[in-house]
Amino acid sequence: MLRVAAGRRAQPSAAILDSRTLRSSPESGGRAGYDGAKRKRESKLHLAVDALGYLLALHVTPASTDDRAKVGRLAQAVQSSTGQSVDLAYVDQGYTGPKATDAAKAHGIELEVVKLPDAKRGFVLLPRRWVVERSFA
Repeated sequence: MLRVAAGRRAQPSAAILDSRTLRSSPESGGRAGYDGAKRKRESKLHLAVDALGYLLALHVTPASTDDRAKVGRLAQAVQSSTGQSVDLAYVDQGYTGPKATDAAKAHGIELEVVKLPDAKRGFVLLPRRWVVERSFA
């Protein structure tokens, strides 16, 4: 209803995928994993939203899990919640490579990597990708 009220189709045709590392508590148990880059035991939140920022799918894994490894499961959840209407997903450079591309294609989704400009200086607002970052906030 919110999408239709905003002048959009009822089901989205594009999604934005990303992940975020979250601090774990002692109650996290087996869900927490060691993040070597941050040197902490944490969990990772994998999120898919539509172009308006509405939640399509969510998956929590140990922080040691690679983003590319969960693209298939996230794509399947997105297609399940939207009735197979999503054909394109915007992702960051953490989702590059044939493993992520093949996993998404198996569910009828093409990945488009949104890259940082070569001459980056300071904060840069990336097209499409800011929507999922706003959802994390």
